[in-house]
Amino acid sequence: MTWEHLVCANCSGPVSEGRCSVCRASRQRLADERGPQISPTLLAVLAAVVIVAALLVQRFAG
Repeated sequence: MTWEHLVCANCSGPVSEGRCSVCRASRQRLADERGPQISPTLLAVLAAVVIVAALLVQRFAG
């Protein structure tokens, strides 16, 4: 279960919508606990850069 599916006990709305102050506080606390998120696109770009760098090093080293 992800935090997007949590229901607020105060207003009975989804916490992700932040309808009341309790929702907003819970949403902020959960976001802080998750930490920084890296997108899959960024990971793919970083992997491609590493592969290209490794191929260039291999090509010019030998």
